[in-house]
Amino acid sequence: PQITNALLGGQDLIILGERGQAKSRLVRSLLTLLDEFIPVLEGAEIPENPYDPITETGKRIVAEEGDNAAITWLHRDERFGEKLATPDITIADLVGEIDPIKVAEGRYLADAMTIHFGLIPRVNRGIFAINELPDLTERIQVGMLNVLEERDVQIRGFRVRLPLDVFLVATANPEDYTNRGRIITPLKDRYGAQVRTHYPQEIEQEISIMEQEYTEPDLDGHKLYVPTYMKEIIAEITHQARLSPDINQRSGVSVRASVANYEALLANAFRRALRLGEKNVVPRLSDLPFIVPSLHGKVEFEAMEEGQITVDGVTHPLPRPFFVLATQNPLEHEGTFLLPEAQRDRFFLRVHLGYPSTEGEIEIMDRIRISHPIDALETLAPFLKQCHIKDATQTKEPGTWGAEVTVGTGEVDWAAFFATLAKLGYEGDCCIEREADDQRVADIKTAREFITQL
Repeated sequence: PQITNALLGGQDLIILGERGQAKSRLVRSLLTLLDEFIPVLEGAEIPENPYDPITETGKRIVAEEGDNAAITWLHRDERFGEKLATPDITIADLVGEIDPIKVAEGRYLADAMTIHFGLIPRVNRGIFAINELPDLTERIQVGMLNVLEERDVQIRGFRVRLPLDVFLVATANPEDYTNRGRIITPLKDRYGAQVRTHYPQEIEQEISIMEQEYTEPDLDGHKLYVPTYMKEIIAEITHQARLSPDINQRSGVSVRASVANYEALLANAFRRALRLGEKNVVPRLSDLPFIVPSLHGKVEFEAMEEGQITVDGVTHPLPRPFFVLATQNPLEHEGTFLLPEAQRDRFFLRVHLGYPSTEGEIEIMDRIRISHPIDALETLAPFLKQCHIKDATQTKEPGTWGAEVTVGTGEVDWAAFFATLAKLGYEGDCCIEREADDQRVADIKTAREFITQL
């Protein structure tokens, strides 16, 4: 009903939901609500109402030809535009730009007819969708403010008043607000409605989607029979995954997991029928282990309890012993995701920390005065339990460090550092850390190769 109300109220729309909740499919289905054909001015750059043109070209056609102006019929499939938000999108892509070809043909830059319209004006009298809106840079989001509210665009100094008749829809994953970007508040304010999607709540709905979306195999004359209980098992696996505290629920468990598992189930049943020379393809309980490859990558397991972690679809066992340590500020945790009770139960201890005493504060200050990591290493040798490996560039201010860099490219003398560790007889672990930059995993691998060559 929220989407229906937004449509009836003429409100632009943001659809918010985790992966695999059919956000894009929902947006594309809005196309079926449009009239099958509408008349538009022939020769105009954008779809224009013959009775109320909005561009200079459209107004000129109507002024010169009047009721004899030619029209063409536009199908609703041509009234839908879609763009995946990426950091390289420009205002010219969405709104428009000066066309150098028209300038070369003799038009002046001051002539509004030199404008080449972007994607949004070109779906006038239609629907335009932006997928993954938080990925759009904030500068481009600012450029859309007038398009949403005043329907007013500015192109290279031209203030072009275009009362566009466009229904703007955007999709976003709530996880993207912190991982990749955010929707600026003024832009969010200009969208009339925000609708939160969800996964199918009933097994029957999940099965219906599976049957609708799966790719039917070419059975080459074989007959397919799928028992109802096998469909229910596939759907129930996905539903249980969405309830499990051992799976990262912020990432979500996509409906595609059910579809992919169903396809894998049928494929293995077909493979068995081919090998045994059977004419009927009937999935069995023994086929269920073969859906594991299709399930990998669709879910992200947590490290605790299972003693393993999944990265890029590959499961890695964790070393023994393996400890999970977590920190939290009890006064500043609003807006974060609550840890499920079943997950908190897996922690063995909870410790509340306070501020140090006066003597402890003085001791900390004395330690901070040490300006070189090797000096600090020798000083703290009696208390050394683990070394965290990081690198940086040194600033001109004594006792401080500049920007963090990949291990081996900064100013730490690693040969002297590890020689000091050997002299101290240190036998503990060395943990490579990388907090800055977007290539943290690659930087850690590079650091490991650098350290092993020392």
